[in-house]
Amino acid sequence: PDPDWASHSLGIFICLNCSGIHRNIPQVSKVKSVRLDDWDDAQVEFMASNGNNVAKAKYESKMPPFYYKPTYLDCQLLREQWIRAKYERKEFIHSEKQEPYSAGYREGFLWKRGRDNGQFLSRKFVLSEREGALKYFNKNDAKEPKAIMKIEHLNATFQPAKIGNPHGLQITYLKDNSTRNIFVYHEDGKVRLWGQPEGLGCGPGAAQSQPLVPKLSRNYLKEGYMEKTGPKQTEGFKKRWFTMDDRRLMYFKDPLDAFARGEVFIGSKENSYKVLEGLPPSTQGNHWQHGITIVTPDRKFLFACETEDDQLEWITTFQKVISRPMLPQEYA
Repeated sequence: PDPDWASHSLGIFICLNCSGIHRNIPQVSKVKSVRLDDWDDAQVEFMASNGNNVAKAKYESKMPPFYYKPTYLDCQLLREQWIRAKYERKEFIHSEKQEPYSAGYREGFLWKRGRDNGQFLSRKFVLSEREGALKYFNKNDAKEPKAIMKIEHLNATFQPAKIGNPHGLQITYLKDNSTRNIFVYHEDGKVRLWGQPEGLGCGPGAAQSQPLVPKLSRNYLKEGYMEKTGPKQTEGFKKRWFTMDDRRLMYFKDPLDAFARGEVFIGSKENSYKVLEGLPPSTQGNHWQHGITIVTPDRKFLFACETEDDQLEWITTFQKVISRPMLPQEYA
């Protein structure tokens, strides 16, 4: 939307957000406002003889089919690295420059947050397409990994605000049928979008750069605080951090907890799931007044939001999930 800026050295029109990224690579891209700046005849002629389609045909001529192409909805990191890969490094003109992410193997060090003490320590990570796994080791010379995360059960989202680092990444995987979170960051943050057909999710806030990109990744549908009560609905309400990941609504005491305190499966309307605005009249113990009731075949789940906007956003998110038919593997 609003391509009111242009790179007159590349011959392309861009939006305001991407114009800032182009300004950071002046040796490649020289930016002007379409409306505010003066243009000489030669610059206008160059724009007229090029344009976005011509640039795409040139600079994306050898783009790998698996490489994720960000949109304006993606975070700063993905857009910046896409622009740099395309125009600065010219990775999609010269196939030999694609080796780092087409090789299917990467190892390096990330700062990982300790599960119990919250301290970040350097850990060796290995990402292998052949093994279909991401592994990390507690010691550099360790023969056995501390954890093996199968890519088919793995998700990664950029979480700079939550982790408190511009290169923060939250990695989620299944361990003993429970969701396990690990939080990492990298110091230089250069990204390679290896084997990424579904795009990489961006957490709250704009990430600036990022280290590790696994094979599959998806956005969380929504995250934030709500209050909840227990199954008897007489325990009082407690404030919890909630993450809606596909059909799993997980809640944590702290956003950086390694394991969820609980998970709620959100099925489809065909299976008698529905979301209602408000709480039953007899409900007590909630401090926040904007209630949500989720009806499942087994019970009702009661939540309360701090603001009406939060309530509307959560209800909209739940409705999207419930209105989507379930897949065969989701029944399992």
